[in-house]
Amino acid sequence: MEKNKFFAWPQSILIGLAALGGTLSLSWIMPIKPNLFELGSTNAVDASPEILLAKPQTQKQIEYFKLAMLATWQKEARGKGLYHTVPKSFFGKTINSVKLSNENKVIALTFDDGPWPGYTAQILDILKKNQVKGTFFVVGQMLQNYPDLGKRIVDEGHTIANHTWNHWYHYFNKQAAAFEIDRTSNLIYETTGVKTTLFRPPGGKLHNGLAAYARSKNYTVVMWSADSIDYTRPSPSTLVNRVMGQSAPGGIVLMHDGGGNRSNTVAALPMMIQKYQEQGYRFVTIPELLELKEKHQKVVSVKK
Repeated sequence: MEKNKFFAWPQSILIGLAALGGTLSLSWIMPIKPNLFELGSTNAVDASPEILLAKPQTQKQIEYFKLAMLATWQKEARGKGLYHTVPKSFFGKTINSVKLSNENKVIALTFDDGPWPGYTAQILDILKKNQVKGTFFVVGQMLQNYPDLGKRIVDEGHTIANHTWNHWYHYFNKQAAAFEIDRTSNLIYETTGVKTTLFRPPGGKLHNGLAAYARSKNYTVVMWSADSIDYTRPSPSTLVNRVMGQSAPGGIVLMHDGGGNRSNTVAALPMMIQKYQEQGYRFVTIPELLELKEKHQKVVSVKK
């Protein structure tokens, strides 16, 4: 399995990391509050690592320095198409599709249950060949086992999102739901640098505690409007026809790159892409789909 190189960090960040090494012992004295890592603290984001390092190091300065590094990384990631944000109007919401104007004939391809050996790489190869971007809802355990595939998803401009740690269907209390979702998001961040706010519950179950917890943490819960039912392993042509029959502009297609034998999904994907393109569709990630919806809503409100 080829290991893809992630893009280089800015020189200022590398210098900062070296200087920070001598002061890390302070960071163990007091725990860092998680909310300091939420973007939106203007002072921390605006302060460069050089400025922070020029002053005597205190615990607070170390915390802000780390936040500045994260902000710089995300700025570069956005420039390379590796980091995507979701409009705030979709925080805590559940979506199956979005309604757009006729000129926005777009569709979002999504893939669940990976990263999976063999199939995820094959799907990524097909998407790359056709210059199509998708959204991958990853299972934490699988990402832990195959981190290079997770990195490749992000490196190639796709969106990576949360599909719980264990992919279980039973009821979860708040603590158990937090474990499933928070642990997966933390691993996504540690592995790829992406802080996702997209969540899809296993099996599409919205009432077992997972979706409720995700919405309480401002995740957008992403369902679907076109279900391939590829886990039943239909023939590639049946799979394609099923999806196309359920599709409309602004739709979200559910497929799987993991969870079992996905050879038929791999075989169907090039045909599906071709059919969509023949019908005038273009492909977007879930964040891009939601951004289009927000722009459309603003245009409509201005016309009223």
